Amino acid sequence: MTLGDLGAEVIKVERPIIGDETRRWGVPVTGGETSYFLAINRNKKSICIDFKSAEGRKVLLDLVTVSDVLVENYVPGKLDALDLGYERIREANPSLVYVSLTGYGPDGPYASRPGYDVIAASVGGLLHITGPENGEPCKIGVPMTDISAGLYAHGAILAALYHREKTGLGERIDVNLLSTQVACLATAASAWLNAGEEAKRRGSSHDWIVPYEALEAKCAGRITIGAGSNAQFSALCSLIGLTYLIDDPKYKTNVLRVENRETLMAAIRAKFKEKTVKEWCAILDGAPFPYGPVNTIPQVFENPQVKHLDLVKSVNHPKVGTVNIVAPPVRYTNISNEVHCTPPLLGEHTVEILQRVLNYSQERVDTLFKIKAVN
Repeated sequence: MTLGDLGAEVIKVERPIIGDETRRWGVPVTGGETSYFLAINRNKKSICIDFKSAEGRKVLLDLVTVSDVLVENYVPGKLDALDLGYERIREANPSLVYVSLTGYGPDGPYASRPGYDVIAASVGGLLHITGPENGEPCKIGVPMTDISAGLYAHGAILAALYHREKTGLGERIDVNLLSTQVACLATAASAWLNAGEEAKRRGSSHDWIVPYEALEAKCAGRITIGAGSNAQFSALCSLIGLTYLIDDPKYKTNVLRVENRETLMAAIRAKFKEKTVKEWCAILDGAPFPYGPVNTIPQVFENPQVKHLDLVKSVNHPKVGTVNIVAPPVRYTNISNEVHCTPPLLGEHTVEILQRVLNYSQERVDTLFKIKAVN
């Protein structure tokens, strides 16, 4: 999808009749589509190919010969069994960038396991450090391990294409959810590997910066603040009326504030309960430290900065009508990065791709449909 935003022609290969499983995930919307599918499939064209058919496999190999990149997310070995594994694909197009997205990588004791976001996040430690301090492990509200793996793949593809531009060589890329999640442990991983300190669940607070958390305000709202430097801490205390904390020797540095987290945060938490989120946002306006309300999803899209950044685009869908899509978050000076077209209907572009991309005759196309190699 991200490559499609940048202008790549992306062909989504789906199973006939059934299609991508995410077509049945999420909230149903008008026209038989789902919110989940609409969220992650813009700027793609859909072709349905039956890999169990010899003619269907031939269509895929023909597509490979005219493509720059192939991305697959089968369990390792599945495509080899269909004679569509990497070696066979490389024969068809030696300069291809071939990307495998798997749960646990191409080999090893877990290689044959299917991978889902929350499972990889569990095995990779993210759930263990997410949630209330004395509560159960929590799944993050969106599939961040999946999303991160996709973004790692996006960067790897661009690097491989640039390398091919220099050398003419194709590339095989392996991206897996577990490696992605372990890499995304970042500072938590470093703390354990280099200092033997194990991260733990802290709700919205931070292991090594205090104050840094979502604070309960009057009338049940919450506002998040972060003060990582002495200057920011001093400014926070002055603005909220706790100036006596500034010179308290227990809180003179961030290290001391972390050590004395409980007494410091008890005072700050009590203070924030005195006013509403709206009142605190007015008081903190222009502050030299970051802060912001804990918004509901509807509030996110009413936020003035979100509106200013023009982060929602409306496009016309043949069945749904108007579809609202979150826009690409990155802006370029000279490169187009935008929503070009709506998520595709199942098999919407099969005929177009067979005729325009592969130059198949009408007779060949009719035959493929007749024998159900495509749909």
